Amino acid sequence: MVHVNVCVGSSCHLKGSQDIVELLMQAIEENNLNGTVELAGTFCIGKCNRVGVTVQVNDEVHVGVTRENFNEFFKKNILEVAIKEGK
Repeated sequence: MVHVNVCVGSSCHLKGSQDIVELLMQAIEENNLNGTVELAGTFCIGKCNRVGVTVQVNDEVHVGVTRENFNEFFKKNILEVAIKEGK
């Protein structure tokens, strides 16, 4: 199971956390990862960045996730992790 927590604290909310949640839900569905990826929201992860949203995948924290870099982020940090874990 890949655990994905999206910061929905005030700073990340203003930077588009809702957009990132929607993109994640869509990508999880499109890649048949339901039941493999657990998606949740969380308040501040403590790694605020000037640009983008903070997302934690398992124990790794990623900062600066935006609509523009989402596809690369998802492929490298969620899809590849899910494949390694046996999807």
